[in-house]
Amino acid sequence: MIDRAIEPILKELAGKYPVVTITGPRQSGKTTLCRKVFPDMAYANLERPDTRDFAAGDPKGFLGSYPDGVILDEIQRAPHLLSYIQVIVDEQGIPGRFILTGSQQFEVLNTVSQSLAGRTALLKLLPFSIAELGRRHLTSSLDSLLLTGFYPRIYDRQLDPTQTLGDYFETYVERDMRQIAAIKDLGLFEKFVRLCAGRIGQVLNLQSLGNDAGVSHTTARAWLSLLEASYILFILPPWYRNISKRLVKSPKLYFYDVGLASYLLGLENERHVSRDPLRGNLFENLVVMEALKYRYNRGRKSNLHFYRDAKGNEVDLILEIGPDLFPIEIKAGETIASDYFKGLKHFTKVIPDLPWGSGLIYGGLERQARSDTRIYPVYAMEEMLNEIGE
Repeated sequence: MIDRAIEPILKELAGKYPVVTITGPRQSGKTTLCRKVFPDMAYANLERPDTRDFAAGDPKGFLGSYPDGVILDEIQRAPHLLSYIQVIVDEQGIPGRFILTGSQQFEVLNTVSQSLAGRTALLKLLPFSIAELGRRHLTSSLDSLLLTGFYPRIYDRQLDPTQTLGDYFETYVERDMRQIAAIKDLGLFEKFVRLCAGRIGQVLNLQSLGNDAGVSHTTARAWLSLLEASYILFILPPWYRNISKRLVKSPKLYFYDVGLASYLLGLENERHVSRDPLRGNLFENLVVMEALKYRYNRGRKSNLHFYRDAKGNEVDLILEIGPDLFPIEIKAGETIASDYFKGLKHFTKVIPDLPWGSGLIYGGLERQARSDTRIYPVYAMEEMLNEIGE
């Protein structure tokens, strides 16, 4: 079993809060994590109809049957329990009494914030990071990694990624979309998601996306919110201060798992990935998610942005670390070229006070240092983030 970087944070918070809530994509490893960290705690899966019926029919009796605490899996399936949990924790206040998991971040977090404000710690668990996989589990090539993605089940059972990710997506569309929203035409929704994959790493244009999918601007916005809520799409906000009115203020589209994006693009083997015109965008997606996992695995919120002005000057990733910034350029190429630094040089003119300089993550294998730029392969990205005290 692969250790998860978030484990010590989960243990620490369970010693301080009566409730810890963990959200994340389906099959990101939430259940395995909780049962590993709390091996002696009772467990109840609210996806099971009989368990859910008990919780719905007799919530007090259901919770009373776990006097020493319980892991409640997929809490969004029984949100009414949160009001009863609130009463219990207010009366007893025992740390680590309830560990909640959920796969629908907006629904879970909104409900939790209403019922358990100040009573629960919040964590987000994404699929494996490169650092968690380590050398023993990593695939032999970057293209293979872009194809496979990071869902634990693929690695635990050595499954074919194309088949597994296809099943994952079909299950998501058929089950979760019917639960979250009454989407009448699932085929049209699937087309919409595939079009999103074709726009990976691009600035979001809702009007264009809706037109290509054959849906209204309003529907496109609603579907994007659903994809965010269920941890399929990640929306990267732009960075801007009052330094210019000519900065792009629309977000970019990414997927929480690059393997799922590759599947939706129709890629089935490493050769397909190596030849695909969006390979660089997929690599960029991988790096953005590595930065996000680094934050989440330490119990922190996202601090990720990108920079782009009206003239096309761009930096792929901006990390806000307190009042300071750390710009990162992302390039899939294996050989470092001088034009890789163009966006970073422009940004340092706009924001000259950069305590840690800048960074470049690329598809090669060597570390380098050029003036104020730290150059790291993606496989060592966590080392770079550790160096700057992220």
